[in-house]
Amino acid sequence: MSREDPHDLLAMVFARPREALAAARTLLADGRGPYESSIARQALGILHREFGDLEAAIGELRQAVRLARRSGSADRETDVLATLGIALLQSGRTRAGLSALDQAAARADGTRADGTTRARVLFRRAGARWILGRHGPALDDLRDAVPALLAARDTVWAARALTLRGHVQLALGAVLPADADFRTAQDMLGPTRQEHDSAVAVQNRGVAAFRTGDLPAALALLDEAERRFSSLGTPMFDLVGDRCAVLLAAGLARDALEHADGGLRLLARLRGQATRRAELLLIAARAALQSGDPATAGERAGEARRLFARQHRAWWSEHARLIVLQAEHATPDAPARRTALGEAQRLAARLAGLGSPEVWQAHLLAGRIALAQGRAGVAERHLARAADVRHRGPATSRAGGWLAEALRAEAAGEPRRLLHACRAGLALIEEHRLTFGSSELHALATAQGAELVTLAQRHLLREGRPRRLLAWTERWRATSLAVPAVSPPEDGELLARLAALRQAEHLLAQARQDGAASAAALERDRSRLESRVRSATLQTKGGSRGGRERRRDDDRTGRLLDALGAGRLAELVAVDGTLHVLLCGDGAVRRHTAGPMDRAVAEVEFARSRLRRLAYERDPDQGELHDLGARLERAVLGPAAGLLGERAPLVVVPPSTLHTTPWGLLPSLRRRPFTVAPSARAWLRARSAARPDGGRVVLVRGPGVAHADREVREIAGLYAGSGREVSLLEAGRSTAPAVLAAIDGSLLAHLAAHGTFRADSPLFSSLHLDDGPLTGYDLERLRRAPHHLVLSSCDSGQMAAVGADELLGLATALLRLGTAGIVASVVPVNDETAVPVMLGLHDGLRRGLGLAEALCRARGDDVSFIAIGAG
Repeated sequence: MSREDPHDLLAMVFARPREALAAARTLLADGRGPYESSIARQALGILHREFGDLEAAIGELRQAVRLARRSGSADRETDVLATLGIALLQSGRTRAGLSALDQAAARADGTRADGTTRARVLFRRAGARWILGRHGPALDDLRDAVPALLAARDTVWAARALTLRGHVQLALGAVLPADADFRTAQDMLGPTRQEHDSAVAVQNRGVAAFRTGDLPAALALLDEAERRFSSLGTPMFDLVGDRCAVLLAAGLARDALEHADGGLRLLARLRGQATRRAELLLIAARAALQSGDPATAGERAGEARRLFARQHRAWWSEHARLIVLQAEHATPDAPARRTALGEAQRLAARLAGLGSPEVWQAHLLAGRIALAQGRAGVAERHLARAADVRHRGPATSRAGGWLAEALRAEAAGEPRRLLHACRAGLALIEEHRLTFGSSELHALATAQGAELVTLAQRHLLREGRPRRLLAWTERWRATSLAVPAVSPPEDGELLARLAALRQAEHLLAQARQDGAASAAALERDRSRLESRVRSATLQTKGGSRGGRERRRDDDRTGRLLDALGAGRLAELVAVDGTLHVLLCGDGAVRRHTAGPMDRAVAEVEFARSRLRRLAYERDPDQGELHDLGARLERAVLGPAAGLLGERAPLVVVPPSTLHTTPWGLLPSLRRRPFTVAPSARAWLRARSAARPDGGRVVLVRGPGVAHADREVREIAGLYAGSGREVSLLEAGRSTAPAVLAAIDGSLLAHLAAHGTFRADSPLFSSLHLDDGPLTGYDLERLRRAPHHLVLSSCDSGQMAAVGADELLGLATALLRLGTAGIVASVVPVNDETAVPVMLGLHDGLRRGLGLAEALCRARGDDVSFIAIGAG
């Protein structure tokens, strides 16, 4: 700081906050006069406001005002008064804050203050008005402030004013002008030393990328901004809100809720801004609603609304009210309030008056409530208003508009219009998904299309059109596997993080086994590394949009029926709580009702729990297994079980929520070759996968698996003299890099290694190797997937149900890369009894049988293993 110009201290506050704090305290200790001391107190107030205690900030700023008044400088008093106004506003004292800002503006006009000082005051008041949702008055202030700051060549403040104008325009839905302001501000800040403002510029570019629909770029920019703020020691709560908004748009609702809750906890510890608390509560409410927790959503939104009301923030309060009403409507079995429709209608009118781009959501809600109350005319009026958004805005909002149009068509009894609306909405969501390279985001982003598919399915079920019902089900089932895999960038940093994650997991397992005190710290290290690996993959951009398969529904179904030949395919479809079986074969598709979906889910869980116990019994009771399987078969297949044909090969295509069914337990499948596929399209693609040149077989023995040594050695013996190249990775050599290099492009890979399924983060499901876990993220980096894969460990075939009807796990990572077929278990495996099953399986494969046929002949009484993909 220049001793001659104490104003340098204020410029230092955001650029180098730690130095500014020390310099302000030094200046006060030096006993300077009231002018210099007011600057020091103002700097301390800003530091407390942004990085610490708002009450302490207000105290410092009140002293700064008194000192400025004693100094006799009108400019100094005006500037500090405006800073105080912002602090009062952020503490929730809205009237006092606006009064201070209005006083500052009046003094700037009345005393003919320096033009730069006046422009800075107007900028601050515009910021206050933006916080309050008063966007028109905010733009009025900025129309004066921006030209004045630019004319004065006040680079930093002009860039801040342009940034604020961009945010106001975003709130009004003007994305392109906002993006232009953000970019101009970033260019202006480039040559300066204002590190905080530069980080804000990066953050704002992330917000603009989000609003234009480029979510991978938004996540990358917000991550970069967070790193910059962390290096400055700056807790930026609006960054938390921005990241949550992007996570919600990407379908990561639970991540968004955790992130918002973390921000709220930090804000409480720092006794931070009441305005920020209300905003974080609102984003947490949105996240809870999207993650299927309307009770939490209503609670958080209600608290946010009360805070907004006390802060006189009408724009924000009405948006919180929208979440409250949406949560009430989404609560299962909640009694409908007679006043709900009137409240939704009044809310839509208020949001329209405020110029909110989310007004369509209020109209959609009002339309839904009116439909539930049988008020067709009112529903039509509101749904038509909501449907207007289908022609403008980001893809996700336009898809919501098509949903409103589909509901209108259903209510009007116009099936062609209904199916057109559903098809158009799904096409928009697909366009949105193709911007992602991450398989996780591909899967999660389908959730928005679930209701569109259900509307079409419901209509086709009523019409008795099983062939078209199959086509519409396939349109939105396991669609993430239909998109060509995009590998994360080959950067050394990500590879290093994956290696560090394996090491951390390896050390953590040892520490837990030894009861070491270091386990807690190692667990934190592992979580941090997982977060960084996942973050890098979420930022991967999508590939070409031109590779989608475009066929008419009839063409796809005809191709499927031709491919089945004498076999059968059973596609299970849940519509409005009832499970149906679409049985395909002999050139036709026939529908059968299995029963309530809730019963099927309950029977699957019951069967899995019994099998977990029986897996550790040497000779399980076959009668109990048969009875268990019969119960399960009635629940998931119903009468279709008796119509599968005599030992005809079968493909089972369950909804994602039933994928963990122990299919080998069903009596009709115990002696039949069958495969389980995520979708009929996935089965067709896997069936046509090209076999690699050569016949390389890779056998891997993981650590700590009983009988694994015998298993891989005897399998290797089966291939002796077959002319196939056999690579055997024994104990001590089975590291992740070695295994990945060996299985890349192989004909057949067999991994005898313990596995862990991670329901919380399915792509961190793993196989345990000598140097730590081999995760789904590692497998996604393969250049060429193994043609066939055998996983002989427990639960290795488990996948998590996500999105609308998608799956994530080790198996999906490989199927997306082109693996034709996988043999794995969906329930615990008895290691000892698994060995003869594996030997029998490989004996069949060696003799040229397909996976399903070889497994059928090998499994005997075993019900643990299934074939996934194509047999």
